[in-house]
Amino acid sequence: MDYQLLFSRYTATPAHARWSRQRQLHECLRSAIRSGTLGSGVRLPATRTLAQELGVSRNTVLYAYDQLATEGFVLPDRRGTVVADATAVPPPMRQAAPLRVGLSKRALAVPTRDAPETPAAFAPGVPALKEFPVTLWRRLLDRAWRGLRTAQLNYAEPTGEPALREAIASHLRVARGALLDASQVIITDGTQSSLDLCAGAFADAGDKVWIESPGYQGALAAFKAAQLKPVGMVVDSEGIAPTAADWQRQRPKLIYVTPSHQYPTGSVLSLERRMALIAQARSAAALIIEDDYDSEFRHDGPPLSCMQGLAADAPVLYLGTFSKTMFPALRIGFVVVPAALVEPLSAMLARTTPRGRAADQLALAEFMHSGQFSLHLRRMRRLYRQRRDALVAALEQQLGDVADAYGGSAGMHLALRLRNPRADDAAMSRALQAQGIVAPALSEQAIGTRVQPWRGFLLGYAQVPVEQMPGLVKQLAEVVRRFG
Repeated sequence: MDYQLLFSRYTATPAHARWSRQRQLHECLRSAIRSGTLGSGVRLPATRTLAQELGVSRNTVLYAYDQLATEGFVLPDRRGTVVADATAVPPPMRQAAPLRVGLSKRALAVPTRDAPETPAAFAPGVPALKEFPVTLWRRLLDRAWRGLRTAQLNYAEPTGEPALREAIASHLRVARGALLDASQVIITDGTQSSLDLCAGAFADAGDKVWIESPGYQGALAAFKAAQLKPVGMVVDSEGIAPTAADWQRQRPKLIYVTPSHQYPTGSVLSLERRMALIAQARSAAALIIEDDYDSEFRHDGPPLSCMQGLAADAPVLYLGTFSKTMFPALRIGFVVVPAALVEPLSAMLARTTPRGRAADQLALAEFMHSGQFSLHLRRMRRLYRQRRDALVAALEQQLGDVADAYGGSAGMHLALRLRNPRADDAAMSRALQAQGIVAPALSEQAIGTRVQPWRGFLLGYAQVPVEQMPGLVKQLAEVVRRFG
């Protein structure tokens, strides 16, 4: 066997040329054994001899032989090293057989999210990340890490750090009119994590869950993943509008709503309907999931009180997140549960969901307690109001004859509804995506077939500077008019 020729052919490959000599020789010999070039029973040269022939150090050969022996490709004996029996050597994979496994039917049924949360205009759900006080946040994180006790490096309490739960409870009592104490706050990894928790903890496979239509596709994904049966409920200018027949024929276990800024239309659930929904849910032994995802940003008047605080011990699971008020990568959200559910849910989490990231939670608690969170919210409200105004003005100027804007009174997005009920907004959305503009089609937010889907776009404006609005809306208008 000409080992020098064998080795030179192997190391000439560009992919192998970057490897160390030890690895090159080991892989070369292993490949030769697996292919049958070095058959079973072949005695390999002595380490000193092979080192001289290849022009490498003896340690390089020793390393290769030791690795091959460990892997079972060669057997050392008194006279040297012998290639192992061919039956013990795994055959080369000339063509891998196709995998006969894949995602479950349940996983394949989960819908895709509305749009990638990227900084591109007009991607919904993306805050003005450049305006976040990163330097201050670094100081708070550093202080939190310096103050950590050794015990806090272990798994944390499954419900979250007490300091953060207290900070959230204090904020919600003042800013959102919530009725709660800190024990009712459960820290999660964000809204999607909260939805998964609610779907898994408070409903069984096959139970019905009402969801607004058009509505949030992330909620639909969580409910389908939990094998619940989503029922799309019509949304009008006053929010979700279930009928008496719905309560009789489609009795829900969970009811998902975005009452303060309906996603995606932006409508506000009227007080009359809020109170009726709470009373009917209580009577039906159902729980309302109130997703308060971006209502901290109210542009026309003060923030609305949450449903959770409208009645004592309301059957409401209140969801909040810091992805919009802070930044998405923080991955901290929370669920406020009724007092009666705190103990059983905490016990379940202790069995199934070990927690960590104490430093992040403690830094956020200090950010809130120090008043910096409220200060940041005030700054962002002013900024988002300016950007909302710029977007609405540009839309009115360039598309006012063919479309109407909805839901701009709060949050970080608005809905642009085309007046043509047959407009192909999905095709328009794809054309805009090709130009680097993310504008999810409203028709694709429909859930079920009970309502004629809206045609138009979901436009996030929080991350778009005022001076860029006219040019971006011009591109949007050109696509809309091109498709007719």
